[in-house]
Amino acid sequence: MRRKIVAGNWKMNLDYITGVGLFSEIVNMVNDEVIGDQEIIVCPPYVHLSAISQLAKSHRNVSVGAQNCHQADSGAFTGEVSASMLQSIGVEYVIIGHSERRQYFAESDSLLAEKVNSVLKNQLNPIFCIGETLDERNQNSHFEVIKRQLSDGLFHLEEGEFERVILAYEPVWAIGTGLTATPEQAQEIHEFIREEVENKYGSDIAQNISILYGGSCNPKNAAELFAKPDIDGGLIGGASLKSRDFVDIIKSFGK
Repeated sequence: MRRKIVAGNWKMNLDYITGVGLFSEIVNMVNDEVIGDQEIIVCPPYVHLSAISQLAKSHRNVSVGAQNCHQADSGAFTGEVSASMLQSIGVEYVIIGHSERRQYFAESDSLLAEKVNSVLKNQLNPIFCIGETLDERNQNSHFEVIKRQLSDGLFHLEEGEFERVILAYEPVWAIGTGLTATPEQAQEIHEFIREEVENKYGSDIAQNISILYGGSCNPKNAAELFAKPDIDGGLIGGASLKSRDFVDIIKSFGK
């Protein structure tokens, strides 16, 4: 059965005290207000992960993810954090291939495939991001871009491995810009992604994989986006830094 998921990506925001306070606000509001089986994943900066992972243990439907990891388990990689380290402190998910990592850190599809392998080997679950830039959309090459990112980053996986992946479509032109793909634009791409998965892994896996929308999703547009048949939730950026907005997005399913 397809899971309904809202994941918050805090990016490089909030000091330790503020971050722990925000997480506590979110989980308390979720316990008081959220009815349903939505899964909530919070992805803070590394410095918050250990404390927040401990807090998450006592709250239903709330898990913790990291925003990135290195492809190796250990070694002389100053400043990096491995999937095995994340697993050791209770992290369950890792965002891989976010557009900001692709753009600012030149992460290639082949590198992302290695990171996915490491995440899965260490019993974590990837949230794998794909999406096109504004130029790619204007050139009408967005379907080719999505297809390549899926093929080169994920389609080497065996069926059992791929079933552990959460996909996140993020139109790069709608991240942090205030622009949002229309529900129709988002649904078109989500449907295409599901078709590509079906072509590779078959109908059962395609119909059960969760595909999130990640492009300036907010409390005002979340319900309309989540109502589309192939949109299973959101990867939320700025709105996840405000407990009221984030919880209202979580509550948008079924409205």
